[in-house]
Amino acid sequence: MFLRKDNILKWNWIGIGAIITAVLVIAGLVGMDKILHQIIHAPECNPWVVGNGFLCACAVILGKIFSTKVWLFGSLFIVIAFFFYKAFTNEKDFRYAFVKIKNSYAFYVFASVFSALIVTGVLKYFIGRPRPLLYDALEITTFQPMIWESVYNSMPSGHTAAAFSGLVMIGMLLPRIKWFTWTLAILIGVSRVYVGAHWVSDVVFGAFIGMVVADIVKWALKKINSK
Repeated sequence: MFLRKDNILKWNWIGIGAIITAVLVIAGLVGMDKILHQIIHAPECNPWVVGNGFLCACAVILGKIFSTKVWLFGSLFIVIAFFFYKAFTNEKDFRYAFVKIKNSYAFYVFASVFSALIVTGVLKYFIGRPRPLLYDALEITTFQPMIWESVYNSMPSGHTAAAFSGLVMIGMLLPRIKWFTWTLAILIGVSRVYVGAHWVSDVVFGAFIGMVVADIVKWALKKINSK
């Protein structure tokens, strides 16, 4: 989205995107999140239990299949497996395997997801926003920065950031399926609001982080690998 085909980052577009994201997040914080939460969230849907209707089941399953741990460890496993495959099919040449792996699609996706999760993890810790579940149960909306507890790690959405960083990267590497990867990333983001795990602004913030990280990681790796 912010990276041209000739591997030039469109920094002005990133700036515009950051401003739009900031406006949407602020709008959410001052009231829109609560309104949209009432419209989108299904109160009977538990984000950790598959059940309570078809839409709820789909949303929960999406959250489980595309969780941050699955993205991180799944992509890492593929990178390691590819590395050893290249090494052992070339007379245990690990230097050759290293060159191959750092240019592989698998490594691009892993680097993108890993970087996005580092960024969201730091932001979650310092922002400390309570999840909608706390608001629904106790009407708690007070931020608690620097508390590493799941119920206060709502902003930004890690699921959404991981999904956008991984799927946007896949879409850039395989342009023919970009429509599918973007659609899936958006559905994952919406599902986090539907099950009540995140506010809309959390998802918007996470999506922006994922998109920007994917572009920057691809830009950086292309530059490094071209040397």
